[in-house]
Amino acid sequence: MTDATLRDVARASGCSVATVSRVLAGTRPVGAETAERVRAAAEQLGYRPNHAARALRSRATGTVGLVLPQITNPFYPTLVRELTHALHADGRAVLLADCDDDPEAEAERIADLLARRVDALLVIPAHERRSREAVAAAAERVPLVLMDRGCGTGVADSVAVDNATGMALVLDHLAAAGRRRVCFIGAAGTASAAAERRLAYESGAAALDPGAPDRVLLGDFSVEWGRAAVDELWESGPRDGEPGPEGEPGRRAPSGGGLPDALVCANDLIAIGALQRLQQRGVDVPGQVAVTGFDDIPMAALSAPGITTVRQPVSELAAEAARLLSRPPKDGTRPHRTIRLAPDLVVRESSAARQQSGHSARNEQDMTARPEETQ
Repeated sequence: MTDATLRDVARASGCSVATVSRVLAGTRPVGAETAERVRAAAEQLGYRPNHAARALRSRATGTVGLVLPQITNPFYPTLVRELTHALHADGRAVLLADCDDDPEAEAERIADLLARRVDALLVIPAHERRSREAVAAAAERVPLVLMDRGCGTGVADSVAVDNATGMALVLDHLAAAGRRRVCFIGAAGTASAAAERRLAYESGAAALDPGAPDRVLLGDFSVEWGRAAVDELWESGPRDGEPGPEGEPGRRAPSGGGLPDALVCANDLIAIGALQRLQQRGVDVPGQVAVTGFDDIPMAALSAPGITTVRQPVSELAAEAARLLSRPPKDGTRPHRTIRLAPDLVVRESSAARQQSGHSARNEQDMTARPEETQ
C-alpha cells in the first residue's frame, strides 16, 4: 500500500491541494469547517507529511541542536525532557550532542549540527572562555541561545537560574537554623555557574561569620569530589591555596581552627558525596553538620536524610529558551537578552536546626520571584 499524498487528501476532502497544504502546514488561516474536513480526511487516509521534502522547499528542517557539557550529570536529562516538550509544542525536533566537558569536542559537535542544517542551537557551554569562539561563530549563522552557563558578554541570548539569589536563600536558611561556621565546597574553573555560586557565597557568608568567606574548597561538580572534600576538611586542616590551571581559581582550604557546622555545596552531586562521607566518618547530619546542595536532582530527595537544595525552575528555563529561539532574526542592532529566573529553596532534613535533628523539616519553602530580563 502506497503512502497517501496531499493530492489524495485534497480529493477525499473536496478541497484544492493548496488549501490542504495550508491547513496541514498551518501557514495561513483557513475556515474552521474546511480545516476540520481536511484534517479528518488526512487522518482517515493515514497521511503523514514528508519532512525531508518540506525542508527542501522551505530550507528549514524543523530541528534544533542541543549541545550539553556532560549528559551524565543528572540535572541535564531533566532539562532535556522539558526542552523536548517545549520545542515539540512548536513543531520542532531536538538533535542532542554531548561534548564530555571538552571545548574542542564541543566545537566539533556544533559544526556537525550545523552541517546537518539545524534551524537553531541551544548550547550549555563547557568553558566560559574556550567555548566562546565556536559559539560566537555559530550564533552568526543560526539563532542560538545559551543555557545554564555563559561564555562572556555579547555572544548570544541566554537564560539561566539566578545563582546569586539561590545562594542567598541557602545562607539565610542556615543562619535561621543557627549555623555559623559554614564552608563552601564548589568547582574550580571559570564556568559561569561555578563562579557565580562561589562569588555569591563569598559575598553573603560574612553575615554568618567574618571568617566564612575564606572557608572554600574547590574541585569539580562530582560525587567523588564531595567525598574528597570532606576528607580534606577532617584530615588535612588549614593550608595555603594552590593556583589552578591557566590562571583559574584553585582549591582553597578553610583557614582557622575548628570544623564547619554546615557544608554549602555548589551542586547536589557534591552534596551527596559529602553526605555519604560524613556518615561513613560517623558525623551526625544534621546534628553536627548541615549539608545543602543546588539543582534539586531526584537523588537529593532520595538521600537519607533528604538534602536541602535550591530547585531550578526547569520548565520555565525550557519555555524561555524556546521563546528566545522564536525571536526575529538578529539585524545587527538588536541587543542580546539575558534572562535570569528565580529559584526556590527546598528545605529537607539535612539542614534542620540542631534541636530538630531526627525530625522532619518542613517540606518546601517557596521564595519565587518573577523572571528578570536584561538587554
